[in-house]
Amino acid sequence: MTGTWLVADVGGTNARFALVDGPDGAPYRVGSLPTRDHAGLAEAAAAYLDRYAPDVRPTAACLAVAGPVTGGGYHLTNAGWPKGTRQQVREHLGVPHLEILNDFEALALALPRLGPDDVIPIGPAARTAEAAPLAVVGPGTGLGVAGLVPTAAGWVPLPGEGGQVDVPAATDRELAVARLLRAEHGAARAESLLSGTGLARIHRYLAMLDGVQAEPLDPARICAHGDDPLCAEAVGMFCALLGSLAGNVALTLGARGGVHLGGGILPRIADELRRSDFRARFEAKPPVEDYMRAIPTSLIVHPNPALLGAAVRLAQTPAALETLETA
Repeated sequence: MTGTWLVADVGGTNARFALVDGPDGAPYRVGSLPTRDHAGLAEAAAAYLDRYAPDVRPTAACLAVAGPVTGGGYHLTNAGWPKGTRQQVREHLGVPHLEILNDFEALALALPRLGPDDVIPIGPAARTAEAAPLAVVGPGTGLGVAGLVPTAAGWVPLPGEGGQVDVPAATDRELAVARLLRAEHGAARAESLLSGTGLARIHRYLAMLDGVQAEPLDPARICAHGDDPLCAEAVGMFCALLGSLAGNVALTLGARGGVHLGGGILPRIADELRRSDFRARFEAKPPVEDYMRAIPTSLIVHPNPALLGAAVRLAQTPAALETLETA
């Protein structure tokens, strides 16, 4: 079989693309483009091909986007792009077969392919050998959530918009932050605190609660200033809230196989995450603490897991496989 596939992981900040040679191939010629520099998904994909692979005409493509994908349409939630359809993108690129899926659906599909060097354990629970549901939660430009369920036909992903649930505040301090969020935005959505802008928002709200003037900081500077008490508290609250949310996801999906953490923020604060209340809050679900203690949690450190998952999706799709045979 010959032919090359195009895969992508498109978020509100960066659009990452790569090529894959068939169902067993690994992504290569990985290229990242600023999302805001392009008018839409098709234009970004075409720009990647022009810059990184002018000699390649993909036979199939799978593009993972950070937003809902329904009925052949997609909407990149945290970007200024208009809503689009799979047919529009396919025609623009001239690709015989094209799939569009949610980015965390792609990330979920990658989970069984991740090896020991691709994850860092967070907490003591060991991964079970039993085939059990998995989940992935990840704060980045937004907040993604998805599941993966074992079936007789293989692993089946469960995409959703779990980042839009309510903030899982548990302490008085967190409740005060949630009230400020609701007063400012009319709702207290988890993504509004558990994302890059959300971390900066937590930092600002904590300063307001303390009645202090704090310099507005972006997420990278907050993560880098661990010796500053306000930054340290913001990161600690971020991790604790994430632990509660991840525990809620594990309970909802019955993810006894484990909950994986993705997104672009957490690798920067891996040490803080391990030292934080993340795992304690994950397990604090009375009366099922024993159930929760047995569920492993881990941080994904693979550089491009969603690209890997997009390739998995094509490998599961007969129409994509047919394009290799006819290329």
